[in-house]
Amino acid sequence: MEVDLIDHMGSDLTVVNAARVSFAKESEQFSDKDKKLINYLAKHNHWSPFGHCSLQFRIKAPVFVARQLVKHQVGLVWNEVSRRYVDDEPEFYIPERWRLRAENKKQGSSSETIEYNINGSMDFIKTTYDNLLKSGVAPEMARMVLPQNMYTEWYWSGTLMAFARVCNLRCKDDTQKETQQIADDIDFLVSTHFPVSWKALRLVYY
Repeated sequence: MEVDLIDHMGSDLTVVNAARVSFAKESEQFSDKDKKLINYLAKHNHWSPFGHCSLQFRIKAPVFVARQLVKHQVGLVWNEVSRRYVDDEPEFYIPERWRLRAENKKQGSSSETIEYNINGSMDFIKTTYDNLLKSGVAPEMARMVLPQNMYTEWYWSGTLMAFARVCNLRCKDDTQKETQQIADDIDFLVSTHFPVSWKALRLVYY
């Protein structure tokens, strides 16, 4: 799985100046006073100044991870590779070990794992998909045989506040491990560009 930060706009200073425009004021350099303001904004749920900063990621992950993350819509935009147009050989995510079902839970998994080889099944799926295409079947129909562990890729753009909401939910230990890995990577990359704002937003949630 891969998470790449393609582009970003703004900085901690952007957040500060967006907040101070209400008083027709502006900071030219970031100061301790600005840090206190950001902490105040996050603590008291003044979210709009954080919406003036944005990030764009390119992410590669299995379909089942993508379908969990695409549920986050507010402040975010998503464009994904389409198997209606792309018919190259599919790539599959295959875990080294399989987590067992958790006891006393309707969802989630335990820390216990087993080995289980699905390589033969994946080869059969690849062959079936390839044969459908060779038979002239349209990619939009041939894709029906592809499983949820197939890798997909997408661009994911949004505001600083929007990604904070994503990481609030998906960095928690009760999140599916594969989805948590993507969220943790986003968490790290955002923190390198918006260290003060991101820390304030994450502290609010934790």
